[in-house]
Amino acid sequence: MSTIGIWISQAEITVLPASGNAWSALLSRANQAIGTPTLADQNSSANVNTMAKALVFAKTGTASYRTDVEAALSIIANTNTEDDTGSRGLSVGRELGAYVIAADLIDLQTNNPTLDTQFRAKLNLLLTKVLPDGRTLTSTQEDRPNNWGTHAGASLAAAAVYLGNTTVLNRCAAVFHGWLGDRTAYASFGYDSDLSWHFNPALPRGVNPLGSTKSGHNIDGALPDDMRRGASFTWPPVYTGYAWEAMQGAVAQAEILFRAGFPTWTWENNAMRRAAEFLVRLATVDPANSAWNPASDDTWQPWILNKRYGAVIVSASSPTTPGKNVGFTDWTHASAASSSN
Repeated sequence: MSTIGIWISQAEITVLPASGNAWSALLSRANQAIGTPTLADQNSSANVNTMAKALVFAKTGTASYRTDVEAALSIIANTNTEDDTGSRGLSVGRELGAYVIAADLIDLQTNNPTLDTQFRAKLNLLLTKVLPDGRTLTSTQEDRPNNWGTHAGASLAAAAVYLGNTTVLNRCAAVFHGWLGDRTAYASFGYDSDLSWHFNPALPRGVNPLGSTKSGHNIDGALPDDMRRGASFTWPPVYTGYAWEAMQGAVAQAEILFRAGFPTWTWENNAMRRAAEFLVRLATVDPANSAWNPASDDTWQPWILNKRYGAVIVSASSPTTPGKNVGFTDWTHASAASSSN
């Protein structure tokens, strides 16, 4: 495992508790069968199940967990699941990152160098391989300014760190910076024709800039290309789960890049904080629809947001449900400011 850790370091894991709700939930998940590892099924939980086993191995050193992780990584490395029916930029973006994090957590390079070589070869291939939908992982991040792009960016960032590929990492960070609102860093996204949620449709951004309003309503921090999935701009907004879904990829991407040395959490006037705060506000704007608060597989996100901003930005609870890409942050990212209960 790398000293810094793509997601968390061995030194950080060593001091984490082996008791409590978060640990019990993680251990329960790790004691389940992984399922069938695949990059084609965008709803597969085999990726986060693999991550759970890797985390428990890193904490306990129990070899059976590492054996299970290696078996999953071998399937990803040595079979072309990314070519299977249903595979597209979104599925690979959602699924791949957790396997990369798991490889780092079990220190695959040291413990199984042969498999590590195979896994690295697959990661290098996936940077540019054309998937069945005609996209690559890279083009998905660079073209789609929504949940597709954020998930792809998170997996790209994880792969780049694992491979030590600074060229890919720097490009990935620049595109993410552009999505957060710095159009000088990157602005070549392919936005949908419905630009009604953008503060300035002539200069669209992935996250609306600080102080944005529309028709007298506060849209600072809104994710326009995911909010329009509910409906064109109206107030109160029509509910959509796509915004927190996009945040899954964005939160993971911000954390991976942050640990790699990029100040992602402060970029564009704390754009990640403002995006979360916008969604939290909607729960009060539309009190009949508490679904604007993170629930189910979004519940891991508040723990990272609260930790990185040193305050309760979003109400957090434990145990969490792992997301489509990562999870278990009530154990890995807990801090005094993380929980509201």
